[in-house]
Amino acid sequence: MGKRSTRENKSRLQLSREEAGLTREKASELMEYISDDRIDKIERGILEARPEEIITMSECYKDPELCNYYCSHECPIGRKYVPEVKLKDLSQITLEMLASLNNMEKEKNRLIEITVDGAITKDEQEDFNKIKEELDSISLSVSALKMWIDNAILTGKFTE
Repeated sequence: MGKRSTRENKSRLQLSREEAGLTREKASELMEYISDDRIDKIERGILEARPEEIITMSECYKDPELCNYYCSHECPIGRKYVPEVKLKDLSQITLEMLASLNNMEKEKNRLIEITVDGAITKDEQEDFNKIKEELDSISLSVSALKMWIDNAILTGKFTE
């Protein structure tokens, strides 16, 4: 059986693996093509994980948040364009999504007015930016819902 880590400042990947109750050796066995030495070096920041390794770790550790974490914190493109999504309760996700959709419903007619001519004028720019923020909020809620569903599937929370 593998040793228990006592290292402080554990990486997000190490915490996820440990929360799954896996040693590096056991994780390596389950993932087949990632050695326990490579897992160690990735967790300590000596090597960068490849995207396909993060996907495999996410599935092995039953932690769909790992993919979003990687994209929003590690990937150079993702750091700029991918917002961090936190796993929340289904009721909270649903209420946030409904609130965003209600706000967008109020803005729908203004969006039509702004975009009907195919150009955004200076006097329309502030309203358009507010609408964009509402769309971003809806997108984040959808991502949170998708993550919740992925987590429910991975952890067996859906009942038959």
